[in-house]
Amino acid sequence: MRKKIVVITGGAGFIGSHLCDKLIQEGHRVICLDNLSTGRIENIKHLLKDRNFRFKEFNVTKYIAIKGKVDYVLHFASLASPEDYLKFPIQTLKVGSLGTHNALGLTKEKKAVFMLASTSEVYGDPLVHPQPESYWGNVNPIGVRGCYDEGKRFAEAITMAYHRVHRLDTRIARIFNTYGPRMRINDGRAIPNFIYQAITHKPITAYGKGKQTRSFCYISDLTDGICKLMLSSFNEPLNLGNPQEFTILELAKQILALTASKSKIIFKVLPQDDPRQRQPDISKAKKVLNWQPNIELEEGLKKTIGWFKLRR
Repeated sequence: MRKKIVVITGGAGFIGSHLCDKLIQEGHRVICLDNLSTGRIENIKHLLKDRNFRFKEFNVTKYIAIKGKVDYVLHFASLASPEDYLKFPIQTLKVGSLGTHNALGLTKEKKAVFMLASTSEVYGDPLVHPQPESYWGNVNPIGVRGCYDEGKRFAEAITMAYHRVHRLDTRIARIFNTYGPRMRINDGRAIPNFIYQAITHKPITAYGKGKQTRSFCYISDLTDGICKLMLSSFNEPLNLGNPQEFTILELAKQILALTASKSKIIFKVLPQDDPRQRQPDISKAKKVLNWQPNIELEEGLKKTIGWFKLRR
């Protein structure tokens, strides 16, 4: 039987590279596109000699041309860290708009299946808790985070337009906070920040009073959900994340304990529009995909800390 061919934009990034691994392990062929602005060759170096893997350095805001058959297009290219999208807001908007349009055009040309990596940020600073897919969100479109939030909201809108107008077979994964090996040390998100600060005995920087909540999903749980969604026939947005909710202060204290760090927790001013609560309602994913995460935060943090310690 012919191997399915999967194009992954942003395939050298944190989530994208783990997805490349999983899809190849499951018997697919992968074409990875990445401009390496936040992705890294190190993440896919072990795949470069694999006959089922091909890497092309490419910016998806340009027209995408792929020769031959393509079965799936997974659009995971994005500047997903606040550290990145606050520094490069225009590039973030372009990959969310032009990049998504080009990936959809490739999918339409190849008569393939399309998946968009969306985000819990489409819910903004939510007024509904936990957040179901039916919630429309509370987003500041002109705030500093608007480049990421609105880029993803536009990406969802054009994906559903292609589904309705061109009958494109689409998937939309609304991904909640995910962590694990291959996150960048200078990523800017809570877990890599706290781990790096803890293992180097620098002050751990929490924002506000650390009472804002997040729900953290380990990378292998997420890629399992993504692959199940890819192979499903569900066309509308679907939350993928771990519903266990923790305050940022609880997270910091757990990382301190697991690293036996001498670091102290210090508090800085809460950034503009930083969400106060974040917890996915995954009842639809349980029903549609028979999926739910299995790895507890402590287990996932131990694996992630071990990886970071090897790369100090």
